[in-house]
Amino acid sequence: MTSPEATFLPPLREELRLLPAAANRDGTPAWIVQDPVNNRFFRIGWLDFELLLRWTQESAERLVESVNSETTLSVGLADVDGLIRFLEQHSLLQANSEQAVERLRQRALALKKSVHEQLIHHYLFFRIPLLRPQFWLKKLLPFVDWVFTRQAALAVLAIGLAGIFLAARQWDVFVTTFVDQLTWSGLLCYSLALVFAKAFHEIGHAMTATRQGVRVAHMGVAMVVLFPMLYTDTSESWKLSNPRQRMAIASAGIVAELALAAIATLGWSLAPEGPVKSALFFLATISWALTLAVNASPFTRFDGYFILSDMLDMPNLHERSGNLARTWLRRILLGFKDEWPERLPGHGNALMIAFAVLTWLYRLVLFFGIALLVYHFFFKLLGLLLFGVEMVMFIGRPIWSEIKVWRQRRSEIGVARRWLAWLLLGTFLMLTLIPWHASVRGPGEVHADLQQVVYSPLAGRLLTLPETAEAAAGQVLFVFESPDLSIAAQRADHLAQARARELVGLMGLPEGETRRASVQLQQEQFTAEARLYGKEQLRLQLTAPFAGVLRDLDPQLAPGVWVQPRQALAIIVDPAHWVVDAYIAESDIARVHQGDKARVKIGSVAPYFHSGRVTEVDTARASVLPHAILDSQSGGPIATLPGAGNTRSPRDAIYRVRIALEAAPVNAQVALAEAVIDGAPRAWLPSVLEGMAAILIRESGF
Repeated sequence: MTSPEATFLPPLREELRLLPAAANRDGTPAWIVQDPVNNRFFRIGWLDFELLLRWTQESAERLVESVNSETTLSVGLADVDGLIRFLEQHSLLQANSEQAVERLRQRALALKKSVHEQLIHHYLFFRIPLLRPQFWLKKLLPFVDWVFTRQAALAVLAIGLAGIFLAARQWDVFVTTFVDQLTWSGLLCYSLALVFAKAFHEIGHAMTATRQGVRVAHMGVAMVVLFPMLYTDTSESWKLSNPRQRMAIASAGIVAELALAAIATLGWSLAPEGPVKSALFFLATISWALTLAVNASPFTRFDGYFILSDMLDMPNLHERSGNLARTWLRRILLGFKDEWPERLPGHGNALMIAFAVLTWLYRLVLFFGIALLVYHFFFKLLGLLLFGVEMVMFIGRPIWSEIKVWRQRRSEIGVARRWLAWLLLGTFLMLTLIPWHASVRGPGEVHADLQQVVYSPLAGRLLTLPETAEAAAGQVLFVFESPDLSIAAQRADHLAQARARELVGLMGLPEGETRRASVQLQQEQFTAEARLYGKEQLRLQLTAPFAGVLRDLDPQLAPGVWVQPRQALAIIVDPAHWVVDAYIAESDIARVHQGDKARVKIGSVAPYFHSGRVTEVDTARASVLPHAILDSQSGGPIATLPGAGNTRSPRDAIYRVRIALEAAPVNAQVALAEAVIDGAPRAWLPSVLEGMAAILIRESGF
């Protein structure tokens, strides 16, 4: 017994159009149902086409009989029921009865969104049509038809290769120019170049669609999360039965933008310095970057997605791959016996599932980045609100929708799967809540505990230098002489002696007592100068502050050589005691204490050969790195930013921890090191939650 809907066929809407389409992947014919009112297109197969072709029959029974008798197909009433549900779902039937009107009304009420949902939807995405360019596109097409020739394509290819070759030869200039343009004025120029490049991109879509006979309904601006993007409506390209024609329309924007990038790159390489060269640079960089990083990606519904869909002749690629991936998850994780939405030949299903998983991961990173961008773009209160909207709508809502399905069908989950789920949950909690993680890692620098650079205190001439590398505490290392200092000392001494003789001569003279005070003051002044110069001459004898070994002795030093003040002569180090200054992240420094054991890997030596203990833990973050080998600008492991003067400061908050090694390293010299400290154990999940709470508290302050 059939339902009333299957017995009496509801009438189709009269304005629907049935257009031929390219054959399906299995070779069966396909057609497109066009809904001109809503500008929507639906792909159907052979069975649905034959049913629609005979839809004028009075009842479903006669329709089934007609198809079975006139074609090689074998259909039943269930097929007719399924087609009717599809037509009802997409409002392709006439509402000629009270029941049909009521169904449409109920569907409209179900689809009607609340005020806040409408606001969120329009905030996330809405279009502003600006132009209806079909008339002008047809007028312009004869003048640009040469662009679509093979000769033009070869010319652009040659220009692009020449531009890339010439730019590669001055790559350092190209990179330097890009870095120099990262200013507010540069960002403004990049924005203008972006508008021009995207307009050129959309014109490429529009002209190609017109050339393929597809009407361009309108062009305008689409607001995606309040960010304006130009768009071209080429939805009628689904009328084309040849997938190559559709792929040509989908790829026209990328091809046009690549052509613009190629011409701009060659122009930048050849143009003289000036505003024209700068404009070409902006066009080249923005076109290459957007085309390769954004438009060519198949994971979002940009050109790359439609190109891949047409290349595979697989409409609704994201939806179909997503359905397959969800079915796969339900079968693997929960043991559901769901039928596959479709079965593709070969490894088609596996590839589609992998594509869906990559799309989910890509979108997770992309949407999280958009949420952060939106947060920083607005003031804090609105930024936090919009950040929450982004996270809920783009990430939380799809995940919650799938979890709701799992909850509704939890009765289908077998006992073994439930026990496995509880076991996995318990294992996860055990691994994340129990403080297993104890080691703390950080890069550092190994050096002698006692080391000092020996500098020349004054300008002078070297008289003697050490004969051996080993030095005892207090041993004289370098002796200098300064003729200017010697002359000044002798002059002060002679003047002091002269004033002393003058004082003796003033004794007994009538006016002697009046001059005695001033002469005595001069004598004391010259005596103090002589004493000061004597002390300065003693500074020209450099002694070892502790017993050690001289290293990095300046090879240019020899008796009679003149040296400059503050010139480094050598380094004296204590070879018996070595330490490592490791730098630990702020999140881990609280777990490190004096006395903790540590293992140190130095350079390319086998890891953890050197043992030690923590002797010092700084309470203030490091503001300057002690050695250039730690700086990322010199190939080191610590990222830095320009600091005061010529110094560079660590970009992140790090703290110095000193580790005393139990034995001196094999190669007793300054080198990079990696320290692993046995700190206080910490559970992973609480630390992550604490970090998130700290960020939330910090960023929510107004």
